[in-house]
Amino acid sequence: MQEVQVRSEGLGARLAAAVSAGSAVSAGSALTEEDGAEVSVGVLDPVAAVGACHGDRAFVAASIVKVDILAALLLGAQDAGRELTGEERAYAAAMIERSDNDSASALWRSIGRAAGLDAANARFGLTRTEGGDGPRWGLTRTTVTDQLLLLRQVFGAGADSELTGVSRAYVRGLMEGVVADQAWGVPVAADRVLAGRDPGDGSAWAVKNGWVPRDATGLWVVNSVGRVTVDGRDLLVAVLSDGNATMARGVALVEAAARAAVSVFTGDGGHRAG
Repeated sequence: MQEVQVRSEGLGARLAAAVSAGSAVSAGSALTEEDGAEVSVGVLDPVAAVGACHGDRAFVAASIVKVDILAALLLGAQDAGRELTGEERAYAAAMIERSDNDSASALWRSIGRAAGLDAANARFGLTRTEGGDGPRWGLTRTTVTDQLLLLRQVFGAGADSELTGVSRAYVRGLMEGVVADQAWGVPVAADRVLAGRDPGDGSAWAVKNGWVPRDATGLWVVNSVGRVTVDGRDLLVAVLSDGNATMARGVALVEAAARAAVSVFTGDGGHRAG
């Protein structure tokens, strides 16, 4: 397995500067420190195994953990020498493409809840992701570094993954087919979107988003993880945020951070001619 180089070649400092510049405006209004929102973002070139992160504290995962649940389910099926059942596939499709929570809960039970997720993640190389207590898969905590490692399991080469080619292609296909109203976040940094065209059918991106207001504060967790194609190059991007006053402001912050992350590799701040 090729070792991942994070914060190499000055990319970490460049990403920090890009995030500071790129998150200055949200939906026409300023994102100021008074908002209290926090964001961490990471980007990885899975071929060169070079990437960078800005911030690496743990955040509540919300529905991005559904990719991890599916990866754990597939790993367990591989170990048992079997394919997913029809019911499991139906749950998986609903969980990823529509972010269906009941389907996620069913598969969470199937993998053995947090213990099963944590065991799979140990094999995937994730060291700072902890499954949520009991049935509360959405309260799993994770970091952008761990999310990049998980995305590499799905979008990287076979030598870099515990998952078979068939399993990886299955997860990729579902992440490329999310419903239109969930095609926000990471996809904004893809070629077609930067050029002012529709997000389309996922040919230039794959994504899983997560969003939830916290009961204690009413502030929003808004996360986005996935793959974008930029100048013919695939990049893996993970953005985690919390403390957002509204979901809309969280989405704007996440999208600004995703553009900034991609700009570390493109050098153009995410702005293209249409």
